[in-house]
Parts: sequence; structure tokens; C-alpha cells
Amino acid sequence: MIGFLNAQSLEAFIEPLRVFRQSLKEAGFVEGENVAIEYRWAENQIERLPALAADLARRRVAVIAAFGSLTSLQAKAATTTIPIVFNIGDDPVKIGLVASLARPEANLTGVNFLTSELTSKRLELLRELVPSATRIAVLVNPADGPVTEAALTDVAAAARAMGLQIQVFSANSSDDINAAFATFAHDRPDALFVGPGAFFTTRRVQLAQLAARHALPATYPRRQIAEVGGLMSYGATLDGAWRQVGLYIGRILRGAKPAELPVVQSSTFELVINAETARMLGVAVPPQLLARADAVIE
Repeated sequence: MIGFLNAQSLEAFIEPLRVFRQSLKEAGFVEGENVAIEYRWAENQIERLPALAADLARRRVAVIAAFGSLTSLQAKAATTTIPIVFNIGDDPVKIGLVASLARPEANLTGVNFLTSELTSKRLELLRELVPSATRIAVLVNPADGPVTEAALTDVAAAARAMGLQIQVFSANSSDDINAAFATFAHDRPDALFVGPGAFFTTRRVQLAQLAARHALPATYPRRQIAEVGGLMSYGATLDGAWRQVGLYIGRILRGAKPAELPVVQSSTFELVINAETARMLGVAVPPQLLARADAVIE
């Protein structure tokens, strides 16, 4: 039996789940035929994660698939014996999930799709898109703990190197997001940098609509946000990351130990620009940036 732990809802994870199940099938395991999956969805209420992780541990599932950094940390806290395969955007060594990428040790391994490592690149692309921007609002989720701390360290260092001023805002609810944008309306930052985390992906429509309403150019870590009206995203292509989780779980079910499986790092990244949103905001996308985009949404 596979334990499946996710901070989001099923509705927000349909495509990743399809890829995950397909990769399990490639590894020789078909849900309902030769393997069962116990799903635990936190429904965006991350305070539920410790109890959900503990429940999977009590059920003694053979392996746990954990999606998201905070989710993976809670899974690790729940068991030191059940293998855990994570899929996260943060450095798993920096946030304390594994001892090293090559030799994870203990009971965890997985996939790192490098959200935090791309912070500097995302800021560079934002400045290229809005060359006059000097004051950047940074929106993060404080409930993500060490994940947010790592992201803030990275964005502060990148901003200093580029001579940008940043102001940090926190949000872990829809009301918090509304409050942050109300402050933006008063303070008028030049652009917005949205931090990593499943919470912001689940609130992608709200973020995109508020940024449009306040005419605020913004960069996001996930393509899904650009697809619903966000101006620009830059991050790893995630199909491969979701697939790798299923393949690793298949290997563990066949006897492999997590410590024997090095953490896989994403190697393909995509720049997505929503040209319709750019026109609505009055942002002239430089032709050279448009030419480099992997996808342009019209």
C-alpha cells in the first residue's frame, strides 16, 4: 500500500496525479490491481498535515509519496522507518530532509525541481521585463517555515546583487492576500515577486486577478499561474518530476532502499509569458525576451 500526502486538494492536482499514476504503471504497479493508494489531502489547511502524516505512519504503508516541502517535512517527522519519496522545489539538504543529494541516507529520497535555486534568474527576468523596476514586493507564506526562510535568504541576496529594494509581505490565507494587495495599492511597488509553495498555486486565480486589477507586473514560480492570467512564470517543467516520484516508488516497492537512490534534480526549465496580460497591463515585452520564452499565451 502506498501512502499519498498532499497539502492541496484533489481538484488542484488532477494532472500531476495522472502523471504519477502513469509512472507507477510504467514501474509495474496499477492502482486497484496490484497496489492500493491511501490518499490524504490537506485541502490547503496545512495545519492538518501532521495528523494526516501520522495517520499514514500508523497504517504502516509500504512507502509515502509526499508532495511539497512542508508536506515532506511533516512526513519525515511522522516516521523514521517508512520510506518517503518527496517532490519539492527547495534544496532538500538546506531544509533538513536529507544529508546529501548523492547519499540521502535514512528513509527519504525524491525529486528537487529547484524553485529556490531559480530565485536570481526569476528576478533577472522580472527586471528585463520591467527595466524601470527598483522596488519589488515579495509575497511569501510564513506557514511554510524553513521553506520560506530559505526563499527569503535567496531573494534578499539576489536583490542586493542587482541593486533592488525589496519589501516582504506574508500571506497564508485568501484574506492575507487581499490585505497584501490593499497595501500594494497604497505603497505602489514597481513589481511583485511571488514566492514558492503549494498555497500560492492553489490561490493562482486570486493572485492573477488582483495583480491585473492593481496593474502590478508579477513573476510566479509555476506555469499554472501564468495559464490563468499571471504575467510571467519561470520554473522547472514538472511532468518529469511527478513521473520520477512514481518510478522511485516502484523501485522501492521492489526492494530498493531510499538511501540507495540519489535525489534527482530537474534539468529542464520553462519561461512562460502571458502576452494578453502584458497588453492589459501596458507592459511592452522586449522582443528578445519574447523570443526566449518557451510558451507565449495569447
